[in-house]
Amino acid sequence: MTRTEPRSVFTLFVLVMSVALSTTMVSAQTKVEGVIKGRDGSKIILQTADLPKLIVLLTDSTDVAQVQGALKVRKKQMSMAALVPGLPIKVEGTYDAQNQLVAETVRFKGNDLEQAQAIQAGLHETKVQAQQNTEELERQNAELKAHNEALTEQQKQIDANKAAIAANTARFGQLDDYYIWDEVTVLFGNGKVKVDPQYVPQLTALAEKAKTVDGYVIQVKGYASSSGSTELNQKLSEDRAGNVTNILLQQGHIPLTRMLAPGAMGESHQLEKEKTANVDSEAANRRVVVRVLQNKGIAGIM
Repeated sequence: MTRTEPRSVFTLFVLVMSVALSTTMVSAQTKVEGVIKGRDGSKIILQTADLPKLIVLLTDSTDVAQVQGALKVRKKQMSMAALVPGLPIKVEGTYDAQNQLVAETVRFKGNDLEQAQAIQAGLHETKVQAQQNTEELERQNAELKAHNEALTEQQKQIDANKAAIAANTARFGQLDDYYIWDEVTVLFGNGKVKVDPQYVPQLTALAEKAKTVDGYVIQVKGYASSSGSTELNQKLSEDRAGNVTNILLQQGHIPLTRMLAPGAMGESHQLEKEKTANVDSEAANRRVVVRVLQNKGIAGIM
């Protein structure tokens, strides 16, 4: 009995060291760089040089900051809402048991954020143009059907055109990797940033609808008319977007992790007069556009 005790002690020692080594490997600090491909609340889909879809988890203690200065040593604390699709980021954290990276710090450059937001705005303009093309195609198909309904070959062409319309709607009805579920436009008076009370019920209703959408995020974009200086209009659009966001957070009870960064587009992307219906074009451009988005992967489209 006495002779076997050293062997038992040695075996126990090996087991303890193996567990300790495994724990160290799991909790080791990891640094990765990549581009955000999608957001699902507190979960980020990150594309890196090695992995097309690395899951990064945000927590209440995640430190998000924008690096500044020539040497990138200064930083500006930022909200998690700044982490938008298309933004290159650096993440430091540890992997959990599901091989998901739990982020302790997230860093990005200011000019990268501006570029990512500009891309999102450009994609929306592409969607609008695609919708106009689709409507024109529908009109042409209706005329073709009225004149050639009895002809088989022309009927086949009509069916083909319908399929093209459906494909365009599926392709351009989304904003980048997102499907647009609903949208509300809030208008403002000249030089005003306070939200008119008449829009509060619309915003809270939008918030309630969003909560029924699996994996939703909400995008807020502020705009200004071309009157006044560029600097002033940029500030107006920023304040308008911020005030609308506050209503969604405080009265609509939308979690911060479900909000994309409020975009301040200034006097860019002015609406054309013929697209403003019965509203004066200057008034129509003093607006904030709120959209409920769903990642196409979650919606089962991708």
